[in-house]
Amino acid sequence: MSQISEKFITKSSVKAADLEHRRKINFNIGRYNAAVPKGKLQFDNVHLARERAKNTKWRAIETLDQQLEEFELHFTRRGGKVIWAENAEQAMQEIIKICEAKNCKTLVKSKSMVTEEIHLNDAMKEHGIESVETDLGEYIQQLDGEAPYHIVTPAMHKSKEDVAKLFAEKLGTDPNLTPEQLTLVARNILREKYVQAEVGITGANFIISDIGAVAVTENEGNARLSCAFPKTHIVVVGIEKVIPSITDLALFWPLLSTFGTGQKITVYNTIIAGPRQPGELDGPDDMYVILLDNGRTNILQNPKQRESLYCIRCGACLNACPIYKNIGGHAYGATYSGPIGSVITPHLQGMEDFKHLSYASSLCGNCTEVCAVKINLHELLLENRHESVEEGFTTYTERIAWKMWKTASLKRSMMNMGNGRLKNMIVNSLFKDWKKNRGELDFSQKTFNEMWKERKS
Repeated sequence: MSQISEKFITKSSVKAADLEHRRKINFNIGRYNAAVPKGKLQFDNVHLARERAKNTKWRAIETLDQQLEEFELHFTRRGGKVIWAENAEQAMQEIIKICEAKNCKTLVKSKSMVTEEIHLNDAMKEHGIESVETDLGEYIQQLDGEAPYHIVTPAMHKSKEDVAKLFAEKLGTDPNLTPEQLTLVARNILREKYVQAEVGITGANFIISDIGAVAVTENEGNARLSCAFPKTHIVVVGIEKVIPSITDLALFWPLLSTFGTGQKITVYNTIIAGPRQPGELDGPDDMYVILLDNGRTNILQNPKQRESLYCIRCGACLNACPIYKNIGGHAYGATYSGPIGSVITPHLQGMEDFKHLSYASSLCGNCTEVCAVKINLHELLLENRHESVEEGFTTYTERIAWKMWKTASLKRSMMNMGNGRLKNMIVNSLFKDWKKNRGELDFSQKTFNEMWKERKS
């Protein structure tokens, strides 16, 4: 067992027993579950909408090289610059190079999971650049020194009392402030940062290939301010976020908002197609788009796992997953948590270290049921398990145990051997970890086969 998987088991064991943590998560996800059915009412046929979105992403991913080249062609025509980054190190080198050229001291950024993936804030700190999260949830997490807890809702695990206490400790505010007052405190601080910042960084929800633009979706307006106030705008985005046409947004924007938060449409939806053009009054002087691979082509070359690249990061699978709701986002030890994280992380960061995530699933299929683009997530989790075995990432003891189980399962005389008490003693002595948080396994005194024979005779 690797150190990473040991940490996962330790963290998940603690969180699974934390009833207060479970109460907060169930409260927030309960509000989400109440909102999503209302949002779905805007679709005449939500299943058809999801199917069409899946087909569109299939076409985009199957022709990914062409789509990205078309994006680059159109984007650079308007003065934008495209940088292809093979991994996180290359992406950070390019960002640091831009920041140094612009003499950047302060950087503002909107919520972006891909910047978490490349550990942007840590790298900026090492180079003496202040990197400020401007999304309220991300700002709360940054103040607390924590990574985002959820793809869409970074501070989902914190109550309003937790946030008030944090602001009092870090910002010296009154610990009894209301959520509205806390929001105003953050707004006043962040508005000054927008004006000071030389560089703004955002992610992108979609790369639009036919017009050479990126689409950014948000509810706070902080992304617009992050890319409009600073003189330089940098977009960091995974190569899988491409969609073929601007007309596809009419489908993807409502799907993302409904399955992400239950809204019909998010408050701010922005299409950015390059730096400020002649005659335009606002916008950055320079705009860069960093197209990040960082293991995505590993998934692309896998015919079965390629489907996971269709993900639009709505977070619906996290909210539906019974495992996530019990152990929380931080237990996964990876940028992307929940079912989609368990599918893609072993391919992005290494199967040997992260194969355990694909086993942290009940395989109930709820993630597949709620996916906005109908990714067969529970099947991909099973495929990951299969690949980990095929690649030899199993212990000798595990292989012997499964071989014994297979042999016994295929031989009726062995299954009928011994009574329930003997089976209980053998199994409960072998599976000691099972009993740490559960009762002992209790077999029937007779198998169904034995009882059936007795009844028929």
